[in-house]
Amino acid sequence: MKTSKFFLIILFVLFAAISRAQDVKLTETNIDEIIKLLTLEEKAHLVVGTSLKGNDAARAEVGYTKKIVPGCAGTTYPIPRLGIPTIVMADGPAGLRISPKRENDSNTYYCTGFPVGSLLASTWNEELIEKVGKAMGEEVLEYGVDVLLAPGVNLHRNPLCGRNFEYYSEDPLLAGQSAAAFIRGIQSNGVGTSLKHFAANNQEINRLGNDSRIRDHALRELYLRNFEIAVKQSQPWTIMSSYNYINGRYASEDKILLEDILRNEWGFQGMVVSDWGGGLNAPLQIQAGNDMLQSGTYNQYISILEAVKSGKLKEQDLDKAVKRVLELIVKTPRFKGYKYSNKPDLKAHGVVSAEAAREGMVLLKNDSETLPLTEENTFAVFGTTSYDMIAGGLGSGDVHKEHVSTLPEALKNHKQNVYLPLEMLYAEHLKQEKKRIDKMYGKRSWQFYQHRPEEIKNIGEVAQRAAQNCSVALVTIGRHSSEGFDRHVERDFNIRVGEYNMLRDVYKAFHEKGKKVIVLLNVCGPVEMLSWRKYADAILLCWMPGGNGTEAITDLLLGLHSPSGRLSMTFPRRYADVPSKNFPVNVPETGSNQSFESYNTKEKYYDIPNIDYTNYEEDLMVGYRYYSSVNVKPAYPFGYGLSYTSFLINPPKIKYKDGIVKIECTIKNVGKYPSKEVVQIYSERCDSEGEYPLRELRSYKKTPLLQPMEQCVLKFEIADTEMSHFSEQRMAWVLSQGVHHLYLGTSSEELNYRMEFVVNKEKVSPALVSMKPKEGPVFLR
Repeated sequence: MKTSKFFLIILFVLFAAISRAQDVKLTETNIDEIIKLLTLEEKAHLVVGTSLKGNDAARAEVGYTKKIVPGCAGTTYPIPRLGIPTIVMADGPAGLRISPKRENDSNTYYCTGFPVGSLLASTWNEELIEKVGKAMGEEVLEYGVDVLLAPGVNLHRNPLCGRNFEYYSEDPLLAGQSAAAFIRGIQSNGVGTSLKHFAANNQEINRLGNDSRIRDHALRELYLRNFEIAVKQSQPWTIMSSYNYINGRYASEDKILLEDILRNEWGFQGMVVSDWGGGLNAPLQIQAGNDMLQSGTYNQYISILEAVKSGKLKEQDLDKAVKRVLELIVKTPRFKGYKYSNKPDLKAHGVVSAEAAREGMVLLKNDSETLPLTEENTFAVFGTTSYDMIAGGLGSGDVHKEHVSTLPEALKNHKQNVYLPLEMLYAEHLKQEKKRIDKMYGKRSWQFYQHRPEEIKNIGEVAQRAAQNCSVALVTIGRHSSEGFDRHVERDFNIRVGEYNMLRDVYKAFHEKGKKVIVLLNVCGPVEMLSWRKYADAILLCWMPGGNGTEAITDLLLGLHSPSGRLSMTFPRRYADVPSKNFPVNVPETGSNQSFESYNTKEKYYDIPNIDYTNYEEDLMVGYRYYSSVNVKPAYPFGYGLSYTSFLINPPKIKYKDGIVKIECTIKNVGKYPSKEVVQIYSERCDSEGEYPLRELRSYKKTPLLQPMEQCVLKFEIADTEMSHFSEQRMAWVLSQGVHHLYLGTSSEELNYRMEFVVNKEKVSPALVSMKPKEGPVFLR
């Protein structure tokens, strides 16, 4: 009898436990309890995305991503019995990337095409960048997406990197603070971001197999510093690990990078997700702190299960990743039951996009006050790009926009006259060019180089007729770029023969009539300008300005707003001046995605320099750090930009106390037009340890809009430790004792005032780990 009663009690306890487990659902406070209730199989599923390539049965179990939000990048695995939903991730960073149309649905799902990252950084206006993020995040929320896979914050190490348009700057401070502002804006909507690509992902060719070989101090001061700033100032919900190796270790499999530095040194609180398909060893990725593998394969799921069962992967390491995944999920709108509308305010967001585009465009040249155009004009609009504007780059950073206006459309919307015969000539030319390109290349996917229409040949006679009938010429030069390949010197950086001839002939025809020529650069990044800028009276750098870009261009041309953008990167005079000589230049295209140029999942190759591996021999001398240090004159320096007005900066005041440098200056608009100015502060090295750059950006501020004769006071606070350098000998950040010099001005080459402060005692902040290779020197060849 006693045995029977004991047996019944055991059954009752088990039944109660099972019932209780079935009743338990995920909340923000019971994550540890939920982990204990998960099976090993469920844990493995949670850390692998739901693409599950290679197993149709498993994929069918969770459903295709497109059934949730068509066109998004990836989803997570749901476990309904424990109240764990799927969450949705979608590409950015110039706007939400989802499918604009859906099967059996008459509604449309277009998104706002915002300006690219390089333009946003050129605003030097964190408040505006945050405003852009807030608008973009509202679309993320209302279209049912939980995490936007943006922003990209990698440095512009070389102007030919195919993905530079997504990234902000060649400087880690400007890049990091721009990214932080963007993240704060997005996440203010209760949706997440994914700061990417962590780290040192600075070329597209063989990005899945390239080994970035970088000294510790360059990693710390440049290629990690941008991420560190963004993490500490904004705490993104997720960080995306990069495809490449760093000093012989795969980024997504590197515990030093993902745990020791990211989490233990910087205090990152979120989840790390792999880039889509990144990494070779799923258990090692989980062990290293790469918590989620996207887009997910069945083999990854199986390998994690087998590694735990065999003891190669500790279940506690898997549990740590699962916990971070669940901590992400409970933050999301989908977990909280948000009823998204599929009706974001695209009109209002278009206004924000145009505002950002205006403020990030850079006036490079303005001879004899050619701009603004204050009278009624008849425009002769030249250049195929004028009629086929490049709103953004290609690849995962592309956005499905409902419409991108041409330049003539925008001019007409502002009640300006456009020379019709020229407009008709270009319409017919573009029609024929489209046929030629379609016939040659067919429908090529975004990973391949997309040829654009060539310029009309022998434009001289046409230009002469236009000069007789028009008051001003507009000429647009276009350059696009994409994920999956890098730019070429001759094809992309240098001016092309047809473009040069067009600029020369238009300039000659219009100047013979005493009329002006304005050149618009609708480009992804720096281009050679030394050979042709003499053929322009004014040059406006428009970047890839988003879907409302031509509206912004027209506003600036007509003086409705004054340009206030400043360069977020250096424009070199010629490619030979670029300091990062080790780069895959002019690699021939073979018809395949160049991300896999020399990639092999079974073996890491070290045969081809700059493809299999890249030695960062320029070290710290990237961008303006190089040009100012060796006195190589660029075409236009970092931080440069003109305005329609003039500003007077009064001598600054400096105070140094308790480790904080405080600087105050008064700036006054002494010209005729309302505008904004950017004041920049640079430091100069005061020690001689190693080959350090002459100057580095330490702080910046943009004024509010100042009316003529209006002034404002700008106040800066800089921690003295921001002037530290990373000592490889001591494996520490070191602020040297002695006199430190600061310079205040309006570009890296236009520095009006020199200041100084004295550090009485050296300050040392040790790092936890080194990123050096485990064996052998960094530079093997």
